[in-house]
Amino acid sequence: MNQGKTIVITGASDGIGAAAARRLHRDGHRVVIVGRSPQKTRAVAREIGADHHLADFASLDEVRGLAAELNTAYPRIDVLANNAGGVFGDRTKTVDGFEKTFQINHLAPFLLTRLLMDTLIAGKATVVQTSSVGARMSGPVDLDDLDQDRRFGAVRAYNAAKLENILFTRELHRRYHAQGVSTAAFHPGNVATSFATESDSILKYITGNRIGRSLLITPEKGADQLVWLAQGRPGIDWSSGAYYERRKPAKRVNPQALDADLARRLWDRSEELLG
Repeated sequence: MNQGKTIVITGASDGIGAAAARRLHRDGHRVVIVGRSPQKTRAVAREIGADHHLADFASLDEVRGLAAELNTAYPRIDVLANNAGGVFGDRTKTVDGFEKTFQINHLAPFLLTRLLMDTLIAGKATVVQTSSVGARMSGPVDLDDLDQDRRFGAVRAYNAAKLENILFTRELHRRYHAQGVSTAAFHPGNVATSFATESDSILKYITGNRIGRSLLITPEKGADQLVWLAQGRPGIDWSSGAYYERRKPAKRVNPQALDADLARRLWDRSEELLG
């Protein structure tokens, strides 16, 4: 294990992000906490003695500001963990005009990664995406309707975004691995976290009551793969560009996740939407 990495974790004020931050800090790494809630983010940062930055991924201007802060504060970033995300309720547009689930789970981390690219290349960094087994259940990715104007459902939108995370991981590997950037996506397991509290989906009721939570794993267990990928050696401990479940390449995936052309076109479309 390589000690002393600088590891940026988004969505680290709660859940598996906070659990991963605590463990990585204990293991001797410099952890940078990114969260939306000032109170929760500062609390985790104070607890472990880490730097913290605030950004709401429902605002792309805040993502741009975050990237500028990170590029200035950290000349080297060894790991970027794009962990922020969630399931939301009724179809809502952000201030940028995009559907909230799509923006927070895919477009914002895509933008953040692109804006940090020079720093990531300089550090031969690893970019980790928190995806979900929900990607397996996603319907066809419609590049002309990523906002799901035609047919919206909270879980449907979340599943699509998690598939987009895997496609992004594949294309990021294709474009930048030769320059030293390694990538991986993972399913953390069915974790008892607050990621669905803003939705009216079944996921909210499973994660929000005692009986449902008893069937789920703890955030600490859910953080295991994030920690493993962050500390591991690409090409030795795990393969860049792959999607993992339980520290192994996932055996059952949505066929779209293997479509290299779709991954390329999703990247191009995401850049087009960002202008």
